[in-house]
Amino acid sequence: MTATTQTRTRRQAGARRRTLAGYMFVAPFMIVFLLMFLVPLLYAAYFSLFREQLVGGNVFVGLENYTRAFGDEQLWTGIGRVCLFFLIQVPIMLVAALAFALALDTGLVRLKRTTRLGIFVPYAVPGVIATLMWGFLYGPDFGPFAQIAEQIGLSAPDFLGPNLMLGSLANIVFWEFTGYNMVILYAALRSVPAEIYEAAAVDGAGQWRTAWSIKIPALKGALAVCMIFSIIGAFQLFNEPQLMQSLAPTVIDAAYTPNLYAYNLAFVGQEYNYAAAVSFVLGLVILVGSYAFMFATNRRSRR
Repeated sequence: MTATTQTRTRRQAGARRRTLAGYMFVAPFMIVFLLMFLVPLLYAAYFSLFREQLVGGNVFVGLENYTRAFGDEQLWTGIGRVCLFFLIQVPIMLVAALAFALALDTGLVRLKRTTRLGIFVPYAVPGVIATLMWGFLYGPDFGPFAQIAEQIGLSAPDFLGPNLMLGSLANIVFWEFTGYNMVILYAALRSVPAEIYEAAAVDGAGQWRTAWSIKIPALKGALAVCMIFSIIGAFQLFNEPQLMQSLAPTVIDAAYTPNLYAYNLAFVGQEYNYAAAVSFVLGLVILVGSYAFMFATNRRSRR
């Protein structure tokens, strides 16, 4: 065997070892992904094609559950409600997150690390605790807002009433996730080369001009990521209405949001097959919404 052949053989053996090492590093994630995501997803899809009957047990019905879901008024009312929630909450949250990120990036904010941590801390609070906390604050009898209104001679705002409930839920989610989005935007800002800011300063651009002409355009990708996460999160709204339901049972019904509807179908109404179909319809709505946003964003960037 010549020296050239031996060298080639060693290189091939080294390449095989590196490839095997790569697969071994990826294998734990792929196993967990397969067992905890793909298998349950495929089983739910299979399960949604059946219907539980008193006589005969699970009977194959094909797409009947999906036909029922597409004609379910309660489901589409809930989807319309979370669409309204999305239109109210997400723009305000992203504008606030953007404002915080820009303010921190200017270098004019004192105690920058403490301020950044203070804005992010609400995200670290579990959603259950945050909802219970805000539920107490919204309370019409013992909540501080009601007590302040009583002290100044005004009627207590009905935060748990039908007119303000969606806004109250939007406020909770705003409080929880503004800091999370701020961190994403701030990290994107820190990746912008300092030479660009220096060139803008030489040209006489102030803080506002730099933010409008350099920083915000540089955040398009990060804002798109935040928007996709927000679309998914808004349509999967569950914890907040599920916990607030005990405080306002006449306002938040079993189908207030699609996720809450699927949960109540499965674990209260024992309609597991139909709940699986509802979950896939909701997933389809999220997929269409996310794709529509990405399509519009890419089309605008090509102009």
